[in-house]
Amino acid sequence: MNFVPLVLLGLAILVVLVIFGLVARYLRLWVQSYASSAGIGLFDMVAMSFKKVNPTVIVRSKIMAVQAGLGDSSGVTGQALEAHYLAGGRVPLVVQALIAANKAKITELDFKRAAAIDLAGRNVREAVQTSVYPKVIDCPGKNSGRTSLDAVAKNGIQLKVKARVTVRTNLYQLIGGATEETIIARVGEGIVSAIGSAERHTNVLENPDVISKTVLGRRLDANTAFEIVSIDIADIDVGANIGARLQADQAEADTRVARAKAEGRRAMAVAREQEMIASIEESRAGLVEAEAEVPKAIAESLAGGQLGIFDYYRLRNLQADTEMRRSIATPPTSLPVATAS
Repeated sequence: MNFVPLVLLGLAILVVLVIFGLVARYLRLWVQSYASSAGIGLFDMVAMSFKKVNPTVIVRSKIMAVQAGLGDSSGVTGQALEAHYLAGGRVPLVVQALIAANKAKITELDFKRAAAIDLAGRNVREAVQTSVYPKVIDCPGKNSGRTSLDAVAKNGIQLKVKARVTVRTNLYQLIGGATEETIIARVGEGIVSAIGSAERHTNVLENPDVISKTVLGRRLDANTAFEIVSIDIADIDVGANIGARLQADQAEADTRVARAKAEGRRAMAVAREQEMIASIEESRAGLVEAEAEVPKAIAESLAGGQLGIFDYYRLRNLQADTEMRRSIATPPTSLPVATAS
């Protein structure tokens, strides 16, 4: 018995069933693609399945782009969408961003740039929205734990400032550009520098726009993902007198230094006084020792004939007269009064 016709019939039925299954699976997507002139055929959808690409995502994204007027000439082709999907990109988000940019007449955003921004981890749709509707950033940031930026003018008065920075996305520098934290840090630095260069704090209070003009003139948005539109001073308050406090602290420190130096000089004077007392005692000891030698010298002079008896009595009279004069010159010490019992 010949089984070849039966085998061929079975293969034909299998092929028909496969084709019917594919048609049943992708017929609805193909009809949508054909009706919207998306240009994605049935076999393209089958090929996507073999390449692990979700045909539904690609077809609907392509239809969305075509309906918005973004065809193959704008770079939004089926192959480009497949490549971006295989690279791990968010295809619908990129297409929505391109549509928003096209409606807002933002010509600098094409499919390649939008895909690169998406693959870099940025939300390209949010970037386009921020470029159309500028975003307001509080300075200092809400997560910084501070309620104001504190700066001190040249006269020592502290000012507490709150600012709002209006920015829009710079699509050219969105990849590799610095984020909001850098904008907040740079604006804060500029505000502190502007207040610190003011002669008096009243000058800043009278014209707060001086801060804004000074900060904007420094081009703080260079190499960032944003372009600063305006810097507005939301609130400014007067803080403490930092200059007076520093002067008081310096005066207290100077006083302590002077006290330490005076204590050192007093200690040196006391030491010098003790040295002089010791020197006086030493001289007195030498004097007593010399006086002890006087009688011995007188005796030797008398024995040797160098000193006569009359000379000796004249010397004694001179000594007695000296003692009398000394006793007269010395005031008497008060004696304690005896009380009757």
